[in-house]
Amino acid sequence: MTDQVVISLAREAVLTVLLVAGPALGIGMLVGLIISIFQATTQIQEQTLTFVPKIVAVLVSIVIFGPWMIRILVDFSERLLSNLPAYIL
Repeated sequence: MTDQVVISLAREAVLTVLLVAGPALGIGMLVGLIISIFQATTQIQEQTLTFVPKIVAVLVSIVIFGPWMIRILVDFSERLLSNLPAYIL
């Protein structure tokens, strides 16, 4: 296994992680921003107000994007395992 192969695998793994985690993180950030604006305009400074909507939004995004996330992970795993003999030699 050469250095170039290791770097290529690491790059592909990082891109896969970013693709899979992106929708949930993006929706969580968007909901957090909306709640922060709501708290700033109404001057409600309740700390627990931010947690429940963000958790619900992330769970809903995982339900919605779940099949796509699984497909990305399965494709990455299939490529990795099918090319494993070539990587070892």
